[in-house]
Amino acid sequence: MESRFHSVKLLEDKCKGCTNCIKRCPTEAIRVREGKAVINAARCIDCGECVRTCDNHAKAIIANSLEDLQGFDYNIALPAPALYSQIGRASGPDEVVWALEQMGFDAVCDVSFGADIVTECTRRYIKANTLPKPLISSACPAVVRLVQVRFPGLIPHLAKMESPMYAAARVARARVGAQLRIPDERIGVFFISPCAAKVTAIISPLGSQESYVNGALSIGDIYGRLIANLGRGGSSRPLYRGSGLGFGWAMDGGELRALGDMKALAVDGIHNVIGVLEEADSGRLKRVDYIEALACQAGCVGGPANVENPFVARVRMRDVSAGIDARSMAESLQLAWDCIDEFGDDFFHMHEPIHPLAGMELAESLESAIARMGELERIVRELPGLDCGACGSPTCRTHAEDVVCGRAIETDCVFKLRERMQEMAEDLLRLARTDLPSMARRDDD
Repeated sequence: MESRFHSVKLLEDKCKGCTNCIKRCPTEAIRVREGKAVINAARCIDCGECVRTCDNHAKAIIANSLEDLQGFDYNIALPAPALYSQIGRASGPDEVVWALEQMGFDAVCDVSFGADIVTECTRRYIKANTLPKPLISSACPAVVRLVQVRFPGLIPHLAKMESPMYAAARVARARVGAQLRIPDERIGVFFISPCAAKVTAIISPLGSQESYVNGALSIGDIYGRLIANLGRGGSSRPLYRGSGLGFGWAMDGGELRALGDMKALAVDGIHNVIGVLEEADSGRLKRVDYIEALACQAGCVGGPANVENPFVARVRMRDVSAGIDARSMAESLQLAWDCIDEFGDDFFHMHEPIHPLAGMELAESLESAIARMGELERIVRELPGLDCGACGSPTCRTHAEDVVCGRAIETDCVFKLRERMQEMAEDLLRLARTDLPSMARRDDD
């Protein structure tokens, strides 16, 4: 099985083996073994649900640091729209841009601008092609990975669009390089990320052979320094800023509001997304044209790398989006359309196919896999079906999978252990009541 990069890491010294994470993982990628959580890299989609739910802070998002900017001559920050929702006091977008520049960035390009580009490219893509229904947005990398791992039959339904992050990065990198005559390899582009999945997408791009972003900084990691720079009177304009609709992509339903009128469905929260994808996979959503699916509840404003309550952040995000006046919105949209005309629609499309990812292999050969599947079904029938997680696996079925793959034993289940102990006690009782031949008394004694 191929090796994959993951931005969600386990901090073993903090893990208490509490099993909370195994119950919340949407792809059943986590087990508890010998009192510590273990992440199955083949199944992990870096959604960050375990980061969000771990009370012991034993899961962490591994991202870049500001020191990494020193490796480049010119650094561009790509703040996710969600960043602006994390600021508690009345700080306008221009003040946040200035604060980022004080942290070492030479320029800032709002990812909301990339969202405007992707919005228009998606409209043209839908209009110019006969596409399977429902078409599924590829903007959330955790959802794309979820489709690869759990719903490979829906891969043809994924929109072949670059993410807003990549769209903004490609334009900013190309324009800065041409205007300042800086070699591309000396330009550092860093995404300010609200989640783990986008960090992973930078290292392991989706639909592209190369990444146009050099790294990512977690919003939570830089939040303290960002706040320290706010309120000092500084203000600065970004290279490119999106419209209010572009900023709205940070919230659930924001992409659909930008796309406009169509038979569409918006779903947020990874477990809700799974329910909708199950409906789509079974063919029951063919009357829906488009699905906006976001792994985090409330959208990117609810990302696990954020610091603010997602519902409070959503209100702030609405204020930021509404604060873009009509003239600025028109100028931003026109600039986005000009970029599409300049670079071409294809510039913002994925150019590599999305492939299924194997989440679990019972055996290398088909014959062995069939035999193990039969054994798996036998074990499942004999298990209590309570899905309690006490065995260290999230469900009875995953426990059976672990048993046939040699990663667990049946009596890791406390109910099976109790049955086995009862059988042993009964055997011992029968043995105690049995006269062994060597212990029998002779009649003449």
